[in-house]
Amino acid sequence: MSSVSDRMSRRRLASGAEVDTPATVTLADLERGQRARVVGYGDEVAGSTARRFFDLGIVPGIEVTMVRRAPLRDPVVFRVGDYEIALRAAQSRCIHVEPAS
Repeated sequence: MSSVSDRMSRRRLASGAEVDTPATVTLADLERGQRARVVGYGDEVAGSTARRFFDLGIVPGIEVTMVRRAPLRDPVVFRVGDYEIALRAAQSRCIHVEPAS
């Protein structure tokens, strides 16, 4: 396994922030226009999926803004950096965030 895969399998910030704290929410919980900072990925995320999130730029520490939902509430569009991506609700429930101040 590569060193990137090793780091991705940990799915936590190096600062030791816990993903399972009560104050932590997921991307699926955000409302329109709400900003949050990615803390990590849930334990249910496969390594390949975590790598895909990483490749998309959804890495611990990045700020994400919920832009809009589709009419049936799935998928959801998020702004990550200077671009927008759409994630299904099941995917966005796997990404743990904390509200940005």
